[in-house]
Amino acid sequence: MPQQLEPAARTLAANCLLIDEFLAREMAAGTLTAADFDTTPRRILVHGHCHQKALASLEPTLQLLGLPAGHTVEAIPSGCCGMAGSFGYERRHYDLSMQIGEMVLFPAVRQAGAETVIAAPGTSCRHQIKDGTGRTALHPVEILHAACPAVRSA
Repeated sequence: MPQQLEPAARTLAANCLLIDEFLAREMAAGTLTAADFDTTPRRILVHGHCHQKALASLEPTLQLLGLPAGHTVEAIPSGCCGMAGSFGYERRHYDLSMQIGEMVLFPAVRQAGAETVIAAPGTSCRHQIKDGTGRTALHPVEILHAACPAVRSA
C-alpha cells in the first residue's frame, strides 16, 4: 500500500464495523435507548459467529440485545457451530460439522424452551442451528426489529 494512503486506510478501518458494533456505539452515544423498544419479556440465547469472536467481540451483541427492558440475554458457551464458512456445506464434511455442533451448541439450543429466542449473527450458524436442531435462529437485528413498536405500527 502506498504510504500516502495509510491515514485514509486507518480511518476506514476504524469505521468498519459489524452492525452489532455500530448499534452498540449508538447506544453508548445515547441515540439508541431502551425507550425505543417495547418491554415484552424475551429470553435470548446467543451463539456468536467465529469471525465475530476472532476479530471483534460478542460483547456488543450481548449489550445490544439486552437494551430492551424485557430482555434477558445469555451467551451460549460454544465454539464453532461446525459450519466454518463453507466447510459444513460440503458433503464430505457434513458428519463432522454435525459432530462439532453436537459438542455444545445443539444441546444448548435443544434444552432451551420453545419461548426462548435463539440469536446467531452468522448466516452459516443460523443454517447449522436449523439443520442440527430444527430451531430457527434469528439475527440480532431481527430480534430488535421485533421489539421495536415504532416499526410494528408503521
